[in-house]
Amino acid sequence: MQRFDERLNRLLEDCARDIGEDVATYVARAVGRQMIAEMRRTNHASLDELLTHLADNGVFSEAAMPSVIAALTDPERLRALHATGLLDSPPEAAYDRITRAAADALNAPHAALSLIDVDRQFFKSKVGMGGMSAKERQTPLDRSVCQYAVANGASLILEDARVDNVFKNHAAVRDGSLVAYLGVPLMDQDRNAIGTLCVYDTKPRVWGSGHVQVLSDLAELAADRIFNSGNNPDR
Repeated sequence: MQRFDERLNRLLEDCARDIGEDVATYVARAVGRQMIAEMRRTNHASLDELLTHLADNGVFSEAAMPSVIAALTDPERLRALHATGLLDSPPEAAYDRITRAAADALNAPHAALSLIDVDRQFFKSKVGMGGMSAKERQTPLDRSVCQYAVANGASLILEDARVDNVFKNHAAVRDGSLVAYLGVPLMDQDRNAIGTLCVYDTKPRVWGSGHVQVLSDLAELAADRIFNSGNNPDR
């Protein structure tokens, strides 16, 4: 690489090899991730255009992730989800307190209470992910890691998704949006998972049993509010 000495070039080759990429691909992804991070930091108006351009040019091309559509489209799960009335509902202080508590307790820069529909991920509450405009409150499913916790009905723990055999191919991991993730599904009494309470980071994290327990406890509080409070304006 230009302006790199021999030692740095060797380290660069080692880093690329460790994650199964050639040097050119590794550098292109690293530059793309840095550009995205800077635009997010400054709320640059061209961020969406950059993401589209990088994707169209194959910078963040990815191997196919496992399909979980059968689990996500289960009629009982969808009935449970839609019965909550929370899809497309406005932010509520009670849920914001839970996500803030999750972020604080696990010292995580990002936390969310997500709901997984058949074709999108909707954030009922989120911390550390920008504003809460209608556009920012949902993503297509290919940007969702939470869908896999929902589909499996079990906590999902990723300490460094970049080296995970499956999740290293995920779009959010490829572009550097997510490295470490911990998500707990939100379940009704019939074990239908409608979404998650999750935290994530853009750097590797070690999630211990204490972290999982705290997030599980908070997820139980969120689920109790969702399923046992009548879903009325006074809840």
